[in-house]
Amino acid sequence: MAGSIYKLSAAKVRAASPGKHSDGGGLYLYRLRTGDQWVFRFTYSGKRKEMGLGGFPSVSLAQAREMADAYRGIVKRGGNPIEVRNKEKEQAAADQIANDPKARDRRLLKNIAPLAFEARKAQLKGDGEAGRWYSPIKTHILPVLGEKPVEDITGTVIADALRPIWHTKTDVARKAITRLKACLSYASAQKFEIDRHAIEDARELLGKQVHKAENIPSMNWRDVPAFYQSLEGGGAVQLALQLLILTGLRSRPIRFAHVDQITGNIWTVPAELVKGPRGKTDDFRVPLSKEALRIMDRAEEFARDGFLFPGVRKGVISDASMSRYMERLGLSARPHGFRASFRTWADEATSTDYEIKETAIGHKVGSAVSRAYQRSDYFDERLLLAERWATHVTGKEADVIPIRGNCGNGHV
Repeated sequence: MAGSIYKLSAAKVRAASPGKHSDGGGLYLYRLRTGDQWVFRFTYSGKRKEMGLGGFPSVSLAQAREMADAYRGIVKRGGNPIEVRNKEKEQAAADQIANDPKARDRRLLKNIAPLAFEARKAQLKGDGEAGRWYSPIKTHILPVLGEKPVEDITGTVIADALRPIWHTKTDVARKAITRLKACLSYASAQKFEIDRHAIEDARELLGKQVHKAENIPSMNWRDVPAFYQSLEGGGAVQLALQLLILTGLRSRPIRFAHVDQITGNIWTVPAELVKGPRGKTDDFRVPLSKEALRIMDRAEEFARDGFLFPGVRKGVISDASMSRYMERLGLSARPHGFRASFRTWADEATSTDYEIKETAIGHKVGSAVSRAYQRSDYFDERLLLAERWATHVTGKEADVIPIRGNCGNGHV
């Protein structure tokens, strides 16, 4: 048996001519221009396969025979030596990482999460500077799971971390688990082992969220005029609230309103200030009523570096400044709720087309295909609606009027 498989000798290996030389039992020496290579040939699932065992002379004949003997045994037992060797390499690498404190630190979620955030910044408005993407992870995930290596994060530990808020702070919990999924995907891309079913398992363990989402408190549109007029003569925060009420915009474009964005009665809000993913939003034209232009003229008295609503020391007024002002007045309504006030007024006090009302508050209407063909933003109709709203909030009479677009069933 030994003679039938051990055909080569050390002398024959050294003197071998270019080509393939068999030692028997599937072990070959390939003498190539690029160097000498030991190769083990075997058949698995009816197919001929080859696996390299290393180069000669770094791998001696004796060492090559020892490896070939071991791999022949695997083949006899029905295994695939290539798969076995790959698993051994993976395990060796895992053992090395497990015994390396620095490698373990790199796998901790508290170190992976900031890197995942950095990788996604380009997709976030303002590079995520407001911290809204990272906040759910920082507040609800890292305090519980931050010290765990990513491979130890299972559905069970995720469920334990989020259970206290799963049914009480549903939106925050939903964002937290979604952001965690992104962190684990990033870890996987870095070739760290993760439980690919952890997020789905956690959702199954937590159950369907049953907490009813609460809308941001809004002011009845009939009460808006009294509040609006109470803001007269105020500073930057009061003027910002007046402009927010008049335009139906969210707070971010109001806070970052700049004189360069305004031409005549058209305020072009840059895409980066419009809600939506970066690269998937467009500039938004806002029709300015005469009252809105008056407020902007007054705001210019407070302007700094072109921004109409500057902060006390630097930048612009904070995201919470308008909310805190209303809170100090003892009001339950919040600034964002004025969008609902306007939209409800448009429903109940005008007969404006649906598409115009939705476009007025920056909502897209219809499918992407229909919007590709119907590109009107109903500017003239929205300007008329804005003037009627301004008439209402300034306390003047406003009759119910029809406001319709050029295409009754059109889409923006």
